[in-house]
Amino acid sequence: MPSDPCILAFDTTAAHCAAALLSGGVVVAQAQEDMARGQAERLVPLLEEVLQAAGLGWRDLDALAVGVGPGNFTGIRIAVSAARGLALGLDIPAIGVTIFEARAEGLPRPLYVVEDARRGEVYVQVFGDGDEAPFLSDRTDLAFAADAALVGSGASAEGTGLPVLAPCYPLAEGIARVAARKFGTAQPRPAPLYIRSADAAPGADLPPKVLP
Repeated sequence: MPSDPCILAFDTTAAHCAAALLSGGVVVAQAQEDMARGQAERLVPLLEEVLQAAGLGWRDLDALAVGVGPGNFTGIRIAVSAARGLALGLDIPAIGVTIFEARAEGLPRPLYVVEDARRGEVYVQVFGDGDEAPFLSDRTDLAFAADAALVGSGASAEGTGLPVLAPCYPLAEGIARVAARKFGTAQPRPAPLYIRSADAAPGADLPPKVLP
């Protein structure tokens, strides 16, 4: 089993398709395209382009890594379904990584990862001696934050006086690096991380169904 695996990581939890190829501990190719729609059609071609840019193919991969949320309800299911299907066809593991883990990668603890959840709310996870479960909070009430830095798309020093850090890595690279640390250990199949329920009204284009 390689100590520095070749991992293709990708994410569609927000209005983008993002991918990074980590090989030998180094990102050898990466890409991100902003898009509000069309991730399902664009994802696999983008992954193939990233592989081609590095002069590698699908069979050179040791594992896949995928962002499992939180984020856009449909986008999460697109990426998770793709990761499961590709992993099955390639007979390699697929490793699920939360956006919290990717944002926190490489940063000192204790740390609050605060991600924009829209509607005046944020998703939060605290990383410290024992990582706490993520939760949903009112953006105007970050009174829980104390004696730690903040990072993430919803992080703000306003009202807390705490330092706001930049992530060490672009999102897809952070996912890849977290997965590299998990590689070689038993991992559950990637599954969507939903902290808030989906809207009652479904979109016109139904996303793929993720089986348990």
